[in-house]
Amino acid sequence: MALSKFHPEPVLVFAPVGRDAAASVDLLMRNGIASKACGDLSAFVTALEAGASAAFLAEEALFGKHANSLFRWVADQPPWSDLPFVLLTSRQEQVGIEAWRQDLIARLRNVTLLERPVQALTLVGTIQAALRARTRQLELRALLEERERSGQELEKLVLARTEALETANEALRDEMRVRAEVEEKLRQAQKIEAIGQLTGGVAHDFNNLLMVISGGLEMLDRQTDPARRKRLMDGMRQAAERGSGLTRQLLAFSRRQELKPQTIDLAHQIGGMRELLDRSLRGDVHVVIDLSPDLWAVEVDASELELVVLNLAVNSRDAMPKGGTIKITAENEVAEAEANGQRDFVRLVIADDGCGMTREVKARVFEPFFTTKDIGKGSGLGLAQVHGFAQQSGGRIEIDSEVGKGTTISLLLPRSPNHPAPDQHHLVDLQVGRRRAEAAGNILLVEDDDEVAALVAEMLDELGFEIVRAATAAAALGALANNRAVDLVFSDIMMPGGMNGVELAKEIRLRRKDLPILLTSGYSEAAKQAAENQGIKILRKPYQLAELAEALRRTMAGGDGN
Repeated sequence: MALSKFHPEPVLVFAPVGRDAAASVDLLMRNGIASKACGDLSAFVTALEAGASAAFLAEEALFGKHANSLFRWVADQPPWSDLPFVLLTSRQEQVGIEAWRQDLIARLRNVTLLERPVQALTLVGTIQAALRARTRQLELRALLEERERSGQELEKLVLARTEALETANEALRDEMRVRAEVEEKLRQAQKIEAIGQLTGGVAHDFNNLLMVISGGLEMLDRQTDPARRKRLMDGMRQAAERGSGLTRQLLAFSRRQELKPQTIDLAHQIGGMRELLDRSLRGDVHVVIDLSPDLWAVEVDASELELVVLNLAVNSRDAMPKGGTIKITAENEVAEAEANGQRDFVRLVIADDGCGMTREVKARVFEPFFTTKDIGKGSGLGLAQVHGFAQQSGGRIEIDSEVGKGTTISLLLPRSPNHPAPDQHHLVDLQVGRRRAEAAGNILLVEDDDEVAALVAEMLDELGFEIVRAATAAAALGALANNRAVDLVFSDIMMPGGMNGVELAKEIRLRRKDLPILLTSGYSEAAKQAAENQGIKILRKPYQLAELAEALRRTMAGGDGN
């Protein structure tokens, strides 16, 4: 990992117990990351003083040790520096160990936690993210030095010409203000990019949790067997607890997910959300939907659009603690001429008569993790997600708010030249059939997460399939080795054991060329190209029963399952 134009320093590895240090150094070196093992605390601190890009250490290396020399080094870093530490922890949760761990995290300051057992891909990705963060610090140091040098030169020039060049001096002040604004925008862009990179590695875990909860809720109403209902409830409860733990550790979330734009009738889509909005808002919040009768069709991801509208409606509800009115309107709008000609939009407006925003809040409202809500009541991601959806869809977002007079948010959605499909559906589909299919076939389910596997097995059973489950790619190949009767392989992409879902599909095709294969992943962007190169279909997590059934049907029929 080269640190752009800066001289690369090694990643220090301090894990004196067992082979953790040697194995970690070998893994990092094989991935092009310069690294160095330290045998004891004194050598570790000495190496830090000599220079390092990041540090990877096991918590047992410091447990029971007097690490004041390390803590002094951390505290004495220059203002621009905050060396990233990647801390390998265990599952020990005793009160004494947990208190010691929290104190250690506070003293090391910039800490990313990895819990054993950790996959090689996760370790390398986390170290690479730490190196990118360190590169940002070095770039900031260079920027501060350059700004300091420029400021000193400018001050000398102003002092020398104050009396004769007062007008020019004012122009220079204006230039400095513009430069500060540009630097602030640059810092914000870098912050958003860094957050996305650092949190992207846990997207797979979050999508598994969502899969267990959303799929379990859907399957719960279909089951009458108390034992199976209890298994579903236990799985959802465990998923919620895992999600809570991840949230406390990360306090961040980045949703890097491929949109699936389609031509939709906006009036039909928004009108169909009435029941969902009424369930999500309080009884003292009244929703008025007033859409122009001649609305153009728009080109957006239908499910994402409904999540955006629901997000904005919930924000409006929270801004009206004593009740009020949310008005949803839409009208056609011809945009200003662009370089490639005229472009039309549909303006979708969500307005409330709530408390409104100050100018300072409005300036930061689209920043990830910025929120004015109480702790635990808002992640600060809602409007950031709306902003990202608008930009990714080829549109834009506008906001108008004044304290005491409410907030109006406008989404400009690109007009579609096509007509909407007649089978346009909604985020909450209440029409999914509940009759179980009979003798649908045999499926080999490959999924390492026990909770997800249990849920998906329930869903496949509901669809009438017989299921054989394998937890790894190697186990799946073993299940196929004796010519077992399998009509389709349904596999997760991200798995332990050295072989992912795409590689498994490639190996299966060498052995049983005509066997249909369907993959699933929350990493739709990361996996898409590799899967497409193999001609393999992907079902994006989380999915509902109807989506699973349709993907299985198309895959077994040889059609497009994406």
